[in-house]
Amino acid sequence: MATATKREPGELVGPRFALFADVLAVGLATAAASLPLVTAPAAMSTACAVLDRRVREDAPATAGGYLRVLRDRLRTGDLLAGAGLLAGGALLLFNTLAAGAGLPGAVVFRPVLLIAGGLLAVVLLRACARPESATSWRAALRSAAYDGVRRPRANGVLLLAVATAAVCAWAYPPLAFLVPGPLALAARATEHHL
Repeated sequence: MATATKREPGELVGPRFALFADVLAVGLATAAASLPLVTAPAAMSTACAVLDRRVREDAPATAGGYLRVLRDRLRTGDLLAGAGLLAGGALLLFNTLAAGAGLPGAVVFRPVLLIAGGLLAVVLLRACARPESATSWRAALRSAAYDGVRRPRANGVLLLAVATAAVCAWAYPPLAFLVPGPLALAARATEHHL
């Protein structure tokens, strides 16, 4: 299928810029859907599915399409996964604060905590990108962890994506509302290509 290279009358962006615009729009929608915090896994999983469809079928990412997929994915298991993510984040934050407050061995503990947090983020991103996340988070996490061991190159790429997103959000905080889109695209891309 030949892709168009000219902008149609009335289009805001041309075809070459459309994927980038969709990634940013999906990132913003994902950030908004993640505001209740317990919905973050479902929102990220939805972003991965919508962007996968955008790339594979050249179907534009619309707000209505995103909301339909999100509504289908919001179930009790998704909210429990969100609660587990909050509990894990609180534990990570508590350990970070304890290391900063003079915990014995903090010099060794801080880098280990940083590596563990990064690897946890990678496994969670890979789980969100798995098709199993639409039905079972347990199966998605299991297959993501298994693939993480089997295909470590994808872990490295996702770890770089997470680090880049963190630096961008730290350097310019409003970007935190856009980074879920590129992270979702990176997660789906690593599932297919690495």
